[in-house]
Amino acid sequence: MNTPSSLKTSEVPFTKSGSNIIASAPGRADFLNTHQDYKGLPVVPVALNLRTYMSGEFRNDNVFEIRSLDFQRAGEEFQDQFSIGEIEYLKRGWFGNYFRAIVKILEKRGLSKKLGGLRVHVKSQVPIASGLASSAALEVAFATLLNKACKINYSKRELAELAYEAENKELGIPCGRLDQYGSAFGGIIKLECKPPYKVQKLPVKDLTFVIHDSGVKHSTAEIHPQRQKEINVGLKTLMGSSQVPDKIKNKLGYQYDESDWENIMEGEISEYLNLLYDDVADRLRFTLRMQRSTEIALEILKGKKPKLKEKGQHMNQIRQKIENKSSKLEILGEIMNYQHELLRELYKVSIIKLEKIRDAALEAGAYGTKISGAGMGGSLISLVNPQKSKAILEAGISAGAKQGWISGIGEGAKIH
Repeated sequence: MNTPSSLKTSEVPFTKSGSNIIASAPGRADFLNTHQDYKGLPVVPVALNLRTYMSGEFRNDNVFEIRSLDFQRAGEEFQDQFSIGEIEYLKRGWFGNYFRAIVKILEKRGLSKKLGGLRVHVKSQVPIASGLASSAALEVAFATLLNKACKINYSKRELAELAYEAENKELGIPCGRLDQYGSAFGGIIKLECKPPYKVQKLPVKDLTFVIHDSGVKHSTAEIHPQRQKEINVGLKTLMGSSQVPDKIKNKLGYQYDESDWENIMEGEISEYLNLLYDDVADRLRFTLRMQRSTEIALEILKGKKPKLKEKGQHMNQIRQKIENKSSKLEILGEIMNYQHELLRELYKVSIIKLEKIRDAALEAGAYGTKISGAGMGGSLISLVNPQKSKAILEAGISAGAKQGWISGIGEGAKIH
């Protein structure tokens, strides 16, 4: 059982010398607005104290030699090697493809002359396929290492965009920008997922989270496309109906990433959702309700008085917390619980094991607990009172979680 909130910079797993450069980047948890980044809606990730570390040493050629110490210890394939200008991708899921994709994009940008061969050792605390952005931490840490070693001089935003392009554009994995930007910037941020992808660092430093890894592997590539397809089916039906007014159609559009979701109120389209199959209608309700509840949470995180824009019964518990002048943590926890229920009931991405772990965390005193990542496995994030964090961690482990951590708010990508 690990408690990464106690990890110190001095515990970096590589020794610094004159010949190597050490970089790291954090994993992230989906704090708020899960499954919304690919729709162009703002998301709120939190960087964790779980990090991926890399040590790079120059070679006297144009070869990149990558070694994963974690895979080596596990007895799995752990080495990759490729040359600048001769990059091809190997089998799907091969860890070396992430490194290859970063270098490939830099080549396409005309930066080949800046690149040089490196011997890279990797050690990560971020579990793979657990909804904690292990691939993004890998990409961002490597991009940060190259940025320093090869004097590329990219900003954090440029490093995040490089990492996103590597995974989404180059490797064809249907992710949004949530993971890469959350890892690059660290802290808790509001990320606008439409151009120019504005990043707002939120003034929050004192939150404590418990993360439970269910041990059930999930795949973004299997979940996201299906939900995107369902939303598109719903939009096409609404756009083709003579019953839907043009003023509403102007906001909807035909594609999940084209709709003006932030300016669509559920009340104005609720009667037309009856034109859709129940599961398709639920995907649209999910999108609108997640966004409205996130808007409330953002006001709280910014120290402002929250306002409820929707009058529906579905937000009654959040409304009661606000009217009763509950604490910031209690209201945020209630919003997390509400968003988990949306993920479970309207997006259908929870499973029995996740629910058992979540119930245990809530019974042990968590303010709120929700899925982090695509769902159907992966991890849960709980907002907790620090004094109860150990009990909540242990409760989730006892309920079936494979492993868990107590985490504060982590730093972004850095050179050590």
